Amino acid sequence: MMKILAAWSAEILSVTRIVAAFMFIQHGTTKLFSFPGEPYLPFDLFSINPGLACVLELTLGPLLLIGLFTRQCAFVLSGLSAAAYFMAHAQYSLLWTKINGGEPAVLYCFLFLYMAAVGGGKWSVDNLFLKRA
Repeated sequence: MMKILAAWSAEILSVTRIVAAFMFIQHGTTKLFSFPGEPYLPFDLFSINPGLACVLELTLGPLLLIGLFTRQCAFVLSGLSAAAYFMAHAQYSLLWTKINGGEPAVLYCFLFLYMAAVGGGKWSVDNLFLKRA
């Protein structure tokens, strides 16, 4: 079993990147378009949250989805997720993420940090450029 998983590790990394980016983009679409989900009011594009967060989610999220500039996008989104945790969740409880609702922010932070370190996997635009170079 472990040999099979190891043989497919680059593809599994790509699928993980695609799913995580797709889920992350939904944070931006909810803030800007109220889809999927409830309206996010008040919306101020020039605020840190939701404004800057929404801009990063809707610009870097799709780039991460296709695997273009994966390491750079993932690094910035990791920082965004860390900031989201400390600005929106830690004030309620620093360590107990189940209580403060910060589990997604922490998971995204470390998932994106991992992607910043290892890249986008086999099925990424970055990988196509590396093959041609």
